[in-house]
Amino acid sequence: MNQEKLQRLIDAYFSQPERRVVIPAGETILEQGADNDRLYYVCSGELEGFYLEENGENQVKVFSASEGAFIGVHSFFSETLIASSTVVSKTESELSWIDSKTTAIELERYGPLTAQFTPIIVNELSRRQRRAMHESIEKEKALQKLYSAEQMTTLGQLAAGIAHELNNAVGVLSSKTERLQSIILELLEEIHPEASSFVDQGLIHGQNISSSEVRKRGRELEVSYGIDRDTARELARAVPEGELSQFWLKSPEQAVRYWNIGRDLHDMRLAARHSVGIVRSVKQLGRTDIDTDEILDVNDSINKALVLLQSDLRRVSVHLSPAAMPMVKASATELVQIWANIIKNASDAMEKVQEPEIEISTRVSNRFVLVTIANNGPEIDEATRRKIFQPNFTTKKGGLSFGLGLGLAIVKRILSGYGGSIAVKSNQDKTIFRIKLPVEDGHGKA
Repeated sequence: MNQEKLQRLIDAYFSQPERRVVIPAGETILEQGADNDRLYYVCSGELEGFYLEENGENQVKVFSASEGAFIGVHSFFSETLIASSTVVSKTESELSWIDSKTTAIELERYGPLTAQFTPIIVNELSRRQRRAMHESIEKEKALQKLYSAEQMTTLGQLAAGIAHELNNAVGVLSSKTERLQSIILELLEEIHPEASSFVDQGLIHGQNISSSEVRKRGRELEVSYGIDRDTARELARAVPEGELSQFWLKSPEQAVRYWNIGRDLHDMRLAARHSVGIVRSVKQLGRTDIDTDEILDVNDSINKALVLLQSDLRRVSVHLSPAAMPMVKASATELVQIWANIIKNASDAMEKVQEPEIEISTRVSNRFVLVTIANNGPEIDEATRRKIFQPNFTTKKGGLSFGLGLGLAIVKRILSGYGGSIAVKSNQDKTIFRIKLPVEDGHGKA
């Protein structure tokens, strides 16, 4: 409202000493449903308005009023002269007032009382509309929280049953892998002792070289030792650096064959251990108290995710550019879940891309670990980007995806639990996920 017009109204109608009153704290000025023929102007103090619902049980606070506010606008100007709410003085307050007998000042110049006070009436209506809108928004937020809580409760109940079944299966996988490993090593010692060293190397180290590095190393071995391309690439996986000894060159196909046995056992053990952590995480799907006591290297967790996704990434060129990183406080299983979900989604999205590529980089900035995962798959349109982290949203249909749409929603929930964030940017050339994780104070460089 124009301040000059407001000041004129105050000076003209609310400056008379005989129409001023001091109200002690706790005193009721207006009673809902009772007669009221006054319009009050708050000179000082603070008051509160309450509305008693129709059931007569719940009294809801509907507004606060302080210096410069008007009280009784609705009942006074609607001419019902019935208070629509109860108004109580929260602190000692000084009020000035006019009543239904008050006549308009300078009628010919400014019009009747109602016309002169129209800006105040409009302002009051606007205030009530804003209050109603705010209450509507808050109600919607509360309903959304309730809906999410119900979803998480149901998901937690389902997760408990799934976790029990998975735990049994993982237990069998873990114990049988250990037993199979022992039997294979014992048999090789008996019938082919020279093969044990190849199995051991695969068993201890696994494959820790990316697809692009395999191709580069393979070309080097092909040129240096005059071996065919396929064999050179297989040897590159087993011996990612250094010179090849005669030990490997004597019968490279057999050496790689035995190394593959060890590598597969290594991956099975890794998958079994990771599955135990996944089961633990599944149990926490309906909970908010996540155990994050481990001190971890983010680069190491990314490498573990890549190992678990080897079969999905066979046709994908993966480029990892890790920086020297500080340690973070988190759950190893949950970090692997994050990277595996994003990378698996990227791999699925590039199913029809001729030369699929995934670029992963890590760096540190302002006490945050920043991880960027980019792929050259099709663009994610804006409408999809807005919904991509919602629990029930999925673009996958049929197959083994089940259309649950939980992957990226879980990623966002995990990151939020750590005080981190995830954002996606997409165009026709690249889709990029940017992840931020806070670094715990006092954790030195890895």
